[in-house]
Amino acid sequence: MPSGFSGTGRQLALSELVAKVPNGSSMALGGSFLHRGPFAFVRELIRQKKKDLEIIKQSPGYDIDILCRAGCVRKVRAGIVAMEGNFGLAPYYRKAIESGTAQLEEHACATLTAGLRAAAFGIPFQPCGGVHGSDIASLNDWKCLPDPYGKGDPVWVIPAIQPDYAVIHASEVDELGNVRVSGTYHWDRIMSRAAKSVLVVAERTVDSGVFAATPEATVVPYFMVEAFSIVPSGAWPGSCWPAYEIDYPAVEAYLEAGEDALAKHLAAAPEVKEKA
Repeated sequence: MPSGFSGTGRQLALSELVAKVPNGSSMALGGSFLHRGPFAFVRELIRQKKKDLEIIKQSPGYDIDILCRAGCVRKVRAGIVAMEGNFGLAPYYRKAIESGTAQLEEHACATLTAGLRAAAFGIPFQPCGGVHGSDIASLNDWKCLPDPYGKGDPVWVIPAIQPDYAVIHASEVDELGNVRVSGTYHWDRIMSRAAKSVLVVAERTVDSGVFAATPEATVVPYFMVEAFSIVPSGAWPGSCWPAYEIDYPAVEAYLEAGEDALAKHLAAAPEVKEKA
């Protein structure tokens, strides 16, 4: 353990972790589509009736859909949004955007990443290629700057995006709050560097010696993590490789219409069973 540092008090119950998020907060959510998203955290946001949230994610699906279904969302900054090929588009998200219940700032995955990188680097904007010919730039009033070195074409620059929180579902943490993710961690790392605070839900805790033996595998170091919670199967109904795969019947049941279907889905979640 680093000198003068104690992890005591950083591990919280899921309800306590979510209670840290005030109404109106902006949150970058980790994972991608139905894979390793902080879904237990998202469901607890709904149980605590959080409102006016701004959700930031390059490729959301179930998470943004269920939050829109529950009326928790004020604004979305996202690239592609879908429930993946098995289930098509995210229906409740689409309804929220079309009705005006939630505001959309439409991005490509690359432009959202550029905005997060700008915040991580402490600069007001980040250049981004591949935007020429798209209407996204004019929709968002992004600026195009000339190459100051006179060697290339003008380049679009994306304003910095600094979430209040980055919320990540991890494979494991140690008692200090060091974070490790098995497999690809998509945009989780850049989200953690861009946000003002990092909250983590993990499958399990491991001894700090595991991190000390392979420090290069640490995705988020302890000093960046405000607090964490341990929730086995917390990415359900999505996957968390290699522990478990997508629960396809559970996703199908979630997509059924009606408030009863949503209530049954929330009641069937692993964090509820774990608490019971």
